[in-house]
Amino acid sequence: MWKPRMVHLAFPSLSRSWEPGGSRTMAALRLLAWAFSRRVSAHRPRPTLPHHLIRHYPTTRCGKVKFYTDPVKAVEGIKDGASVMLGGFGLCGIPENLIGALKTKGVKDLKIISSNVGVDDFGLGILLASKQVRRVVCSYLGENKLCEQLYLAGKLELEMTPQGTLAERIRAGGTGVPAFYTPTGYGTQVQEGGVPIRYSPEGHLITLSQPREVREFEGQHHLLERAIRADFALIKGWKADRSGNVIFRGSARNFNVPMCKAADISVVEVEEIVDVGTFAPEDIHIPNIYVKRVIKGPRFEKRIERLTTRDSPPAPGSKDQDPKRTRIIKRAALEFKDGMYANLGIGIPVLASNYISPKMTVYLHSENGILGLGPFPLKKEVDPDIINAGKQTVTVIPGGCFFASDDSFAMIRGGHIQLTMLGAMQVSKYGDLANWMVPGKKVKGMGGAMDLVSSKKTKVVVTMEHCTKTKQPKILEKCTMPLTGKSCVDLIITEKAVFEVDRSKGLKLVELWEGSSLDEVKATTGCSFKVCPNLKPMQQIKSDA
Repeated sequence: MWKPRMVHLAFPSLSRSWEPGGSRTMAALRLLAWAFSRRVSAHRPRPTLPHHLIRHYPTTRCGKVKFYTDPVKAVEGIKDGASVMLGGFGLCGIPENLIGALKTKGVKDLKIISSNVGVDDFGLGILLASKQVRRVVCSYLGENKLCEQLYLAGKLELEMTPQGTLAERIRAGGTGVPAFYTPTGYGTQVQEGGVPIRYSPEGHLITLSQPREVREFEGQHHLLERAIRADFALIKGWKADRSGNVIFRGSARNFNVPMCKAADISVVEVEEIVDVGTFAPEDIHIPNIYVKRVIKGPRFEKRIERLTTRDSPPAPGSKDQDPKRTRIIKRAALEFKDGMYANLGIGIPVLASNYISPKMTVYLHSENGILGLGPFPLKKEVDPDIINAGKQTVTVIPGGCFFASDDSFAMIRGGHIQLTMLGAMQVSKYGDLANWMVPGKKVKGMGGAMDLVSSKKTKVVVTMEHCTKTKQPKILEKCTMPLTGKSCVDLIITEKAVFEVDRSKGLKLVELWEGSSLDEVKATTGCSFKVCPNLKPMQQIKSDA
């Protein structure tokens, strides 16, 4: 029979001020009186005064945390219709063995809460393909075409939530806070309601999202969002000790940390189980109070969604060498300032970081929990546990750090990011932004964009081509697609021009590409704009800047 090994733990802080009649002496005497009045066993070690109190704890395992070797047994109790949180971001930090166990069990009608939906044949995509999921609450579909098809065909309910709001709803669920107010999503369909959740097989809308309650705080509007809890959370950690404490590696904390705290039963799969005491107390990311079950995963594929290295040739058909895109990139790079904290969207914004001068320091932030993004890795440096928000493999500069998704979006909403740069489908004359959905056609999800444009303290720069592939203007009097943010854009950079945005007066043309004319810009812009009296040629960063 297993017996815990007992260790005496001293509390040095209790060894002060033990003068007769002192507060600590009296408190200790009251403790002894309480113990004797309840007939505490004489065989139990007594507190030794005045130096310390004695406590016992096991060094091998905790009785409340159960350890498993079979993933199917580890998910025991998950029944048809259960709500399940799946940790991870993209394919990084997903509980792949536990997801496989759910498929083996064959439970159906699951309600899944996940940052995104993985890919068609891995991660959550496995459960979608086996038709075990009834509803998904997420922020981004990414490249999962199966999920998009099931949704548009009426075979899957899909509740889209801004990524930062989703992280905070989960965090609130774990802390006992039933609801909270956030600026994210004001002026969009998130606030107004009407986002399609479920279609009929014929393509008719059956279920729509509900409007949010709105209140104003310090001159800014906020939406009321409700917390989320789940029956189970399936989590991927790096290591756990035999007491159930968990640590993560790289950017794999992401949604794993808040989700582990927001479920009735949290099941954590790890790569290694170690003895108690292996982790320094200050290094533990999730205390065992939140953990109910632990399993060492039998195998890990740790698939990389977008393998990106700096020593690989450009992919066939890559737009990276397109002169128009390069022009936008070199202009966007001028927005970086020394010491700035910046968040860059995928595509053109990320490529602009290649032109940051070595003479300045810019701390690049990624929504999935990185501050201090470095360049793409060499092939030999690739690490599946370190990816950016675009699911690309990356490196981290010296002094960089990792954190969970709820902390990441606290930095964003709190105004700690000075610059956010992102792409767009449409921008209005007064700075409204649309970049997340084409109703009835393209469904990607809002991801973290709504959060990134929600803070008044953050400068929002849009980088995009001036027109669509069909030569339609992307700068309009009013956006016709669902909004990402209302009156949030400060600067627009295209291959033809640069516009400053006044959120009450409209657009002002401040720079013009030397190969374009004012008449051409007017003809390809879907709204009126003012021309700066001091109109400049479109600026470009110098390669040796």
